[in-house]
Amino acid sequence: MYEHDERIVMTLDAGGTNFVFSAMQGCREIIDSICLPAVSDNLEYCLSVLVEGFLEVEKRLPKLPVAISFAFPGPADYEHGIIGDLPNFPAFRGGVAIGPYLEEQFGIPVFINNDGNLFAYGEALSGTLPEINKLLKAAGSNKIYKNLLGITLGTGFGAGVVIDNRLLTGDNGCGGDVWIMRNKKYPKMITEESVSIRAVRRVYQEISGEDASSLTPKDIFDIAEGTKEGNQQAAINSFYELGEMAGHAIIQALNIVDGIVVIGGGIAGAAKYILPSMMKEMQRQIHTFTGASFSCLQMEVFNLTEEEDRKNFLKEKNTIVNIPFSKRQVIYANHKKVGIAVSSLGTNKAVALGAYNFALSQLEP
Repeated sequence: MYEHDERIVMTLDAGGTNFVFSAMQGCREIIDSICLPAVSDNLEYCLSVLVEGFLEVEKRLPKLPVAISFAFPGPADYEHGIIGDLPNFPAFRGGVAIGPYLEEQFGIPVFINNDGNLFAYGEALSGTLPEINKLLKAAGSNKIYKNLLGITLGTGFGAGVVIDNRLLTGDNGCGGDVWIMRNKKYPKMITEESVSIRAVRRVYQEISGEDASSLTPKDIFDIAEGTKEGNQQAAINSFYELGEMAGHAIIQALNIVDGIVVIGGGIAGAAKYILPSMMKEMQRQIHTFTGASFSCLQMEVFNLTEEEDRKNFLKEKNTIVNIPFSKRQVIYANHKKVGIAVSSLGTNKAVALGAYNFALSQLEP
C-alpha cells in the first residue's frame, strides 16, 4: 500500500533486554539498526535510552521523519500512548506516557500498538493477504480477501484483526484479544495457558516425566525432529496439543472475522507439528439437540503450507444460476473457504511493516 511512499517513519523493536531502533521508507528499512540496552528497571534511564536511540536514527536519515511508530508490551492505553504495569519492565508502574513524552521530544506524532496488532497489519497490507490475492488472480479467480486474523505463538498467545485494510483496535483497545478466550481443555483457564512457550514446556514435562524447566521451544522442536536427545513422542505431542488449543480459539474468532489466518511468532517454526492438530480441530463437527450436525466453521479450511491444499484453495468452485423469469445468469458464490498460512515475511519484519503502514494510515487526511 505504501511501497512507493517517500515518507520516513522511525521504528523500534522493544524487548525486555534490548531496544532495537531503525527507520523505514517505502516499506523498506533504510538504515542499519541501532541496539541499546532497555534498562527495564530504571524509568528515567529507560526513557533516556529511547530518546538517545531515536536521535541517533534521526542523524542517519536523508530527511526528517514524519512519525515514530512501534510495538510495546501491554497492558497499555495505546490510543493515548500510555503504558501500564508491565511484568518484565518493573520501572513501569501507574501509567507511563511514553507516546506524549516522545512527541514532546521530537515534535512528530508517535503511534504505539501491541505486536499482535502490528503483525496482523503488516501481513494484511504487505504480506500474506496481498500474496494470496495475487495467487488467486493468477489462477483466474475473482475472489479477493479483505480480512485477516494474525496469530502470534510465542511467550504468549497474541492476535490482531484487520477488516478491509483497517486495523481493529476496539473501543477499549481490546480488539483481537484471543489470549483470554476460554481454554478448551481447562475451561476455568485462559487459552494462553495452553498456547504459549510455557505450555509447550509444561506438556512435554507432563508426558515425558522429565524436568523441562531448562528447555526452550527450539530444544523441544529438536527433540521432536530426533536431532536432540529426549522423549520424541512427548515433544511431538506438546506441539500437537498447542495446535488443538489454538485451533479452538481461532474457530471462535473466525466466526466473527471471516478472513485469512496467518501464523507467526517464535513457535511458528514448529508449524509442521502444530498445523495438523489445528486443522483437525477446525474441521470438526458440532451438533444440535435434534441430532443435526454442522461443521464448526461455515467455511472450508485449507492448510496453505501444503501444496495439495493450496491448489484446491485456489480453484474456483462457484456455480452459475439462472435469474428467475429471465435469460440472464449470475455467479453463485456457494463455496466458502478460508486459508491458514504461516508468515513468509517473518514476525519481526511483519511487525515493522505494520508499524510503518499504521503510522502512515493514521496520517492520512
